[in-house]
Amino acid sequence: MPAYLIVDIDITDPVRYADYIKAVPASIAAYGGKFVVRGGKAQRLEGSWNPKRVVVLHFDTYERALEWWGSEEYREPKALRQSASVSNMILIEGL
Repeated sequence: MPAYLIVDIDITDPVRYADYIKAVPASIAAYGGKFVVRGGKAQRLEGSWNPKRVVVLHFDTYERALEWWGSEEYREPKALRQSASVSNMILIEGL
């Protein structure tokens, strides 16, 4: 069953975050992940959520997504993202 990582990112340091954008794709690809959404236009239609930058990643399995999250390949990019932004993130099984 596939899994999706959904992230709402508030960028606090655009220069450092630009470095993250360059660094992260290789780590995602190494675990079979791919971008479904990477930023772009977003509009609230209901509720009170005001997303900043939304990213959605697809992984073949929930376990594979967790392997990527805890991987050595993602360790440095993750630290870079955390130093340049504030994120809300969930991992969810899909169809």
